[in-house]
Amino acid sequence: MILELWYLRIVGRAHQFITFWLFIQIINWILFYTSFTFSTTSMAEASKRYAVVTGANKGIGLEICKQLASKGIMVVLTARDVKRGLEAVENLKEVGLSDRVVFHQLDVADPASVASFVEFIETEFGKLDILVNNAGIIGFESDGEALLAAGFGKPGAQSNWGSLITQTPELSEQCLQTNYYGAKRMCKSLLHLLQRSDSPTIVNVSSSMGKLKNVSNEWVKSVFSDVENLTEEKVDEVLSQYMKDFREGSLEEKGWPLFLSAYILSKAAMNAYTRILAKKYPKFIINCVCPGFVKTDINYNAGISSVEEGAEGPVRLALLPNGGPSGLFFIRKEESEF
Repeated sequence: MILELWYLRIVGRAHQFITFWLFIQIINWILFYTSFTFSTTSMAEASKRYAVVTGANKGIGLEICKQLASKGIMVVLTARDVKRGLEAVENLKEVGLSDRVVFHQLDVADPASVASFVEFIETEFGKLDILVNNAGIIGFESDGEALLAAGFGKPGAQSNWGSLITQTPELSEQCLQTNYYGAKRMCKSLLHLLQRSDSPTIVNVSSSMGKLKNVSNEWVKSVFSDVENLTEEKVDEVLSQYMKDFREGSLEEKGWPLFLSAYILSKAAMNAYTRILAKKYPKFIINCVCPGFVKTDINYNAGISSVEEGAEGPVRLALLPNGGPSGLFFIRKEESEF
């Protein structure tokens, strides 16, 4: 009887030990699996790349979103008009990119809109890898059909176009606020999120019309070409003087461009700002690019290239590896002088 009790006690303790050991092994396995899953998830999240494209509900901007998303980038498509922005995302669903593109309303000329947008990026993603400043307006009013009939976009016909467009100080101010100050506002507001990226990249979609050879004012040429001494304040001074002379009716007297003057100055300023930023942030890749003369609404579809071709240059620059060229101006895929 005593032997049986002793045997049962030993067996019972052994059973308790085995049960306890199995319990410990299960706990360790759960902890390991949870840790491994969390680790791989964290690594996957960290390796994700996020891009913002402004003015992206149509044209080149929409195509940039499409091409970036097809490369595996998570893209935030932005537009001033909510309805048009959502429709653009719906269009991308048709080509299977809906899980790579989200929409958020954004007016780059409105500081409150930009602040709200930055808060969204901070909350949703915590960082930003690529900023494509594509939003832009032409800076004049016109009858598109009359312009096209006069050969708009064709060499040799420019002398006839000026009489067919309306340029006012108000329209010019809007152009500068969107094309230059809007892009500048986006860069400054998103800078801290770009600095969290392993490969921060800024692409400013510009125009060959902003090349210094198209700026007739010699003072502006000297300021924008002096890269070593170029500052944001000097760029702002140039644009302020332009607006002052426009309001006083002295554009021609002071040697400013007369046709598309605000557009030309806004893009020249954007190019100058690109050089300033690239010098200030050497770990970033920051370039400006003319996509070519692309068929879009801004030129009444008078262009010669498709939006697919136009987006290739900006997308190539957006995906440059670390150590790639910075502070340069490109026309499509080729480096060009400022």
